Amino acid sequence: MIKLAVLASGEGTDLQSVIDASEKNEIDAKVVVVISDRENAFALERAKKHKIDAYFVDPKNKTREEHEKEVSEIIDNYNADLIVLAGYLKMLTPYFISKYRNKIINIHPALLPFFGGKGMYGGRVHKAVLDSGMKISGCSVHFVDESIDGGPIIIQKAVGVKDDDTVETLASRVLEQEHKILPEAIQLFAEKRLRIEGKKVRVLPKG
Repeated sequence: MIKLAVLASGEGTDLQSVIDASEKNEIDAKVVVVISDRENAFALERAKKHKIDAYFVDPKNKTREEHEKEVSEIIDNYNADLIVLAGYLKMLTPYFISKYRNKIINIHPALLPFFGGKGMYGGRVHKAVLDSGMKISGCSVHFVDESIDGGPIIIQKAVGVKDDDTVETLASRVLEQEHKILPEAIQLFAEKRLRIEGKKVRVLPKG
């Protein structure tokens, strides 16, 4: 059973999918701590409801690295094996990424490498997809490296784009898939079945 530290800035629906999968014993992982950079993030309430320790670490009046050192101390106190970014909107510094190299994963609401990068989060991503005329969208779970949304991809799931889609309807269908592939990626990590080879992730056979 691996220990997860989840970083979240918002509603925490991706966090909820991981908590649910853990409580149903669908994954060999347990969320031991949830940390947010926003005091009113509903993700913190979700954690408390499930008796998971929850922390707000205020980023104000600190450098990014000072803020991350506080976050890092909490993570280390819980001996987390994997850090899951579930709608965490703060950019991570090279300090944090190198400290937890290949132990941070992120969920992104598009088929990377398309529609990723600076400023591409939430509704902005879905609007960009709709504006582009793309016929498919989806979501990606990837390891985090120094690039923005550019780390090695673990799992992706495609979703068709409908002619009458709005940002909200597309977001809703993508989110459904996010809630499936994030726990799936965590389970592959728990089973030590992910091998990073350059920019690619190879999923090793079971057993």
